[in-house]
Amino acid sequence: MSSGNRILVVVIGRPSDPHLAGAIADYERRAARYWPLQVRELSGNRTRGGRPDEVRQREWVQIEAALPGSRELWVCDQSGVSMTSERFAATIRSRRESGRPIALVVGGAFGLPDEGRRRADLLLALAPWTLPHEIARLVLAEQLYRAGTIARNEPYHK
Repeated sequence: MSSGNRILVVVIGRPSDPHLAGAIADYERRAARYWPLQVRELSGNRTRGGRPDEVRQREWVQIEAALPGSRELWVCDQSGVSMTSERFAATIRSRRESGRPIALVVGGAFGLPDEGRRRADLLLALAPWTLPHEIARLVLAEQLYRAGTIARNEPYHK
């Protein structure tokens, strides 16, 4: 499969907790068995001393620069659409079968600016709660893996 059809996950920052980093890496490896997956970790901005709206805007500039054109943009946001794992798997499979590559974005500690949410083709809620961005990344990676098992009718999904 061409690299243009990969699922691209763009995230702000690296996990600081080694246990979370290990779990994220594990699920991203597992998910990559099902979907051609590429993860781009962006450096983000230090949040100390910066106003949240300024940090969000600087991070959005980095995110936009990391996004190739002609991808469907899914932004993880608490205000987005909540999906079952089955619906998430079906949505990914449908988009990929239509030839439309997907980019998923997990913002930094302050989230994303309004501009990022407006630009999204899909606002995806990972949970009804506010999640730390490292936890959001872990949830997304696990759900990408779970979606792969659902798509192939494998036993992981219960």
